[in-house]
Amino acid sequence: MDNRQLNRIKVVLAEKNKTNKWLAEQLGKDPATVSKWVTNVSQPSLELLLHMAKILNVEIQDLIRINALDKPE
Repeated sequence: MDNRQLNRIKVVLAEKNKTNKWLAEQLGKDPATVSKWVTNVSQPSLELLLHMAKILNVEIQDLIRINALDKPE
């Protein structure tokens, strides 16, 4: 898969004044794993996205880029 920006985790963390390290601690995940999600190198599971949304007090839609998979015309 190419390097598409599929999630908005980095943006939401910035809006909430939270760090990757904080999110990793909340999820019980390695900070390196969270860093890969934040930089869109890899993607979290749907279950983890739901958990993140709850932790960050946002809707799951706030964490994903709906148009990320649209192909340019």
